[in-house]
Amino acid sequence: MYRVMLIDDERWVRTSLKKVIEKTGLPFSVVKEASDGLEALDWLNSNEVDLIMTDVKMPVMEGLRFVQEVRQHNRGQPVIVVSGYDDFQYVQQALRSGVFDYLLKPVEQEDMRLCLAKWMNQHTRPQHTEPPKIPVTPHKLEQSSVEQVQAYIHAHLSGEITLTKAAALVHLNPSYLSQLFKQQLNRNFVDYIAEVRMQEAKRLLSATSLRISEVADRVGYSDVAYFSNTFKKWNGCTPSEYRKEPGRSAVGGSEL
Repeated sequence: MYRVMLIDDERWVRTSLKKVIEKTGLPFSVVKEASDGLEALDWLNSNEVDLIMTDVKMPVMEGLRFVQEVRQHNRGQPVIVVSGYDDFQYVQQALRSGVFDYLLKPVEQEDMRLCLAKWMNQHTRPQHTEPPKIPVTPHKLEQSSVEQVQAYIHAHLSGEITLTKAAALVHLNPSYLSQLFKQQLNRNFVDYIAEVRMQEAKRLLSATSLRISEVADRVGYSDVAYFSNTFKKWNGCTPSEYRKEPGRSAVGGSEL
């Protein structure tokens, strides 16, 4: 069994994470729980674990400081950050600090399984045989998550769409969702949104008499000039030029 330390200032969160780890069925066992980074460091001075999971915001010593202390003392334990939705900026800092991965609260069983399986595939314990490879290739659940995000994007073209919001919708890490988009759709998240917006803009320009400013607003662009520049970049012509092409519009659309 791989030995795991959980660090979170809330006992119920640690209990929940412990249960999620157990439910994955993978060979991981929580051997130590700590309520802050300082308590964890003190324990690590005379004990060892294979993997550490830590919250970001905690009293006494918060998660990022703890990660820095672990690195400065040359401790080899990989760290997985478990963060809330509003902590994403801290997560970005943690990733730059060399943490192995991060999970978004509330942590779902499948997210935990994928994270631990990835760790098992990349790490071995000293003086132990290498653990069996566990497949972490995309499956039906991941495909369903991407489809849900696609539907969300189509339904919210006029609003702000971010990777963090979309990931929270399907309970996935933003970075992991980004990887799924590249694997399954062969394009990144931002390009997919732009493509969908441009397709809808072309439809509106061809099938309605909406002013170009109104079309821009309906596909999420408050700045008409930026919309026009983006449209030209994707389609090789401005919205006005696109609408004026022979046979393009039967409704005589207006300008700005």
